[in-house]
Amino acid sequence: MAKDKSAKTSAKTSAVVDSIGSLGDYLREQRLAAQLSLRQLADQVGVSNPYLSQIERGLRKPSAEVLQQLARALRVSAEQLYVRAGIVHPDPGQAGSVELAILADTGLTERQKHSLLDVYASFLALNDRPPGPDQPPAQ
Repeated sequence: MAKDKSAKTSAKTSAVVDSIGSLGDYLREQRLAAQLSLRQLADQVGVSNPYLSQIERGLRKPSAEVLQQLARALRVSAEQLYVRAGIVHPDPGQAGSVELAILADTGLTERQKHSLLDVYASFLALNDRPPGPDQPPAQ
């Protein structure tokens, strides 16, 4: 059973890594489809031209707020960008709605959002672990 879980975890990790790698390519495709230059999109999003270029080349990972602005400017789903960036899990079995709610909350700073997402992910990981000999099963 442990091998099954590690294989599933490996597959999920691989899918998330692939999606992170494809974020920049996807953004570039969407930008070109919208017939926007890098400079035009950067101006609409409120980031620098070099920063946006680094995101497209996969050198930088944008914050959830920048992803929201990119989604608005490119008229694509913010959730899709979150999945491609590895912020939200693509697996429908995961509780993505909690992650999306955290990311959409305008009353939180980016740092607070990332902290909450980290705590939430750690709880999910803890619940996936088999209980130890002196621990009751998670409920």
